[in-house]
Amino acid sequence: MERFEYCNPNPKRKSVGDCVIRALSIALDKPWEETYMEICAQGFKMADMPTANRVWGRYLRDKGFERKTAESEITVGEFCKKHEEGTFILGLDGHVVAAYDGHYFDTWDSGDETVLYYWALSQ
Repeated sequence: MERFEYCNPNPKRKSVGDCVIRALSIALDKPWEETYMEICAQGFKMADMPTANRVWGRYLRDKGFERKTAESEITVGEFCKKHEEGTFILGLDGHVVAAYDGHYFDTWDSGDETVLYYWALSQ
């Protein structure tokens, strides 16, 4: 089964520098613009940049997500095989990916990249 699905909610179709906004808007099923503004507001409240891990981490906690440590050396593709139900944000080295019900959504196939940690939406 193909687990990668191309998705780019950026209204200008840009695919560099906004992976946090793209992943969160996909996972939360919100427009990119709305997610961007909410993350910026969170960054303003915390006096930090919107893409700082602690800023979007707080945003996700407020939306009902929990941060978890990934299994050692698990790739995005392997993670999705093991998690065929649920909504996740996967933290990679320098990149963030949305995963939902065993599929990952991105502008490129990051399936071979290692997951360092993830955020799971509490059921």
